[in-house]
Amino acid sequence: MRVIFHGAVGEVTGSCHEVECHGHRLLLDCGMIQGSDIDEARNAEPFPFEPGRIDAVLLSHAHIDHSGRLPLLVQRGFRGPIYMQAATADLLRILLEDAASLAEMDARRDNEHRRDGRSDHLPLFGRQDVAAVMAQIKPLDYDAPREILSGVTVTFLEAGHILGSACVQVDEINNGAKKTLLFSGDIGLKGTPLLRDPAVITRADLVIMESTYGNRNHRDRAETVLELGDILAQARRDGGNVLIPAFAVGRAQELLYWLAMHWEQWQLSHWSIFLDSPMAAKVTDVYERHEDLFDADARKLWREKPHPLRMPNLHATVEVAQSQAINQVRGGAIIIAGSGMCNGGRIRHHLLHNLGNNRNHVVFVGYQAKGTLGRRLVDGASQVRIFREDVAVRAQRHTVGGLSAHADQSGLIEWYGHFQSRPPVALVHGEDDARGTLRIELEKRNAGKVTLAQPEMSIEV
Repeated sequence: MRVIFHGAVGEVTGSCHEVECHGHRLLLDCGMIQGSDIDEARNAEPFPFEPGRIDAVLLSHAHIDHSGRLPLLVQRGFRGPIYMQAATADLLRILLEDAASLAEMDARRDNEHRRDGRSDHLPLFGRQDVAAVMAQIKPLDYDAPREILSGVTVTFLEAGHILGSACVQVDEINNGAKKTLLFSGDIGLKGTPLLRDPAVITRADLVIMESTYGNRNHRDRAETVLELGDILAQARRDGGNVLIPAFAVGRAQELLYWLAMHWEQWQLSHWSIFLDSPMAAKVTDVYERHEDLFDADARKLWREKPHPLRMPNLHATVEVAQSQAINQVRGGAIIIAGSGMCNGGRIRHHLLHNLGNNRNHVVFVGYQAKGTLGRRLVDGASQVRIFREDVAVRAQRHTVGGLSAHADQSGLIEWYGHFQSRPPVALVHGEDDARGTLRIELEKRNAGKVTLAQPEMSIEV
């Protein structure tokens, strides 16, 4: 068994790794590169492998940085099955259709503003490509080993990151000998609302492990929730709006969870709460259909508090006119909108209308990749450009790191610590500072050989 690393090596997005085992070729994830325009232009480049020679894809979860190039993979010749946990299959269509829509809008906008009069900028992929992906999906349940190819068995294990997220175990059996590759996908924090904790995994011959927050620990979640309540109280005193860029899958649902949990304490009846993301509304419906995957605390909240998805002053705005109307609200609005890194979606319109007012507050609750509008705002930019318009930044900004869906350094070390034989580790899905720091910490704890995976590097299992 051999692994070749193609994406999310030295960066956080674009997850993609090739596995050669028992004469077959598998792909772990096929994610989109996100960040600056230069970064995102790389998505259109040829794959460093022949798509038609891949026998199967194993998808860890639905987030676009893990799934977003699947339509291109199929468009360019991949015809095999795509395996994923059953809830991921429900989420994937929503995310890919949204990505196709955004690509079409961006292409149309670029064509309209070209000075040479040409209109030949085509979207990266379209809805027909998404439909082709969906036709190749094979959903699997957690903890249910499946022989997907001769001599190759795959098991999806709970990762606790978002609904349906999985650690992917690949077992190769050759002449009675078994080799096990364990791909972490994105690992969640223990005690994350709604979701069950990541599975305890004890055996592997090689671990491919994410390292997004390998260089730091998150603030305690309870303290973070208190901070969120304090921000809302301050914003109410200021008479402004609160803008929360949030990923439609996972983060938006967790925010609704905390708002419902603290409904009385935070006096939320005084606010108008907008979930301004058609995709987040659809995702929330998927969450409701998969309550069997929730933890016990979430099921209890559903029974005893205002239902997070049906709070009396919660407005799920689907139509464009409804979203535009929010920009007429000058105070008392909590606006949860995508995208989480502010590089697309409706949040950019709300930032355009709200950043210039110092009564307003912008709350960042997730990772902001280099080159994104969200990262520039977090880094303190006094002016940003939105829709070709320069916007002065006067709104108050807050970074609330404790709501991350990713395990922090301590969580990553604890997750790896369950492996009994201390297998070698290849660190991916992290910037080099995070990966390098995590390697030092793992080596202090007698981990097996720790490698910082590099593009096109290969490792034998």
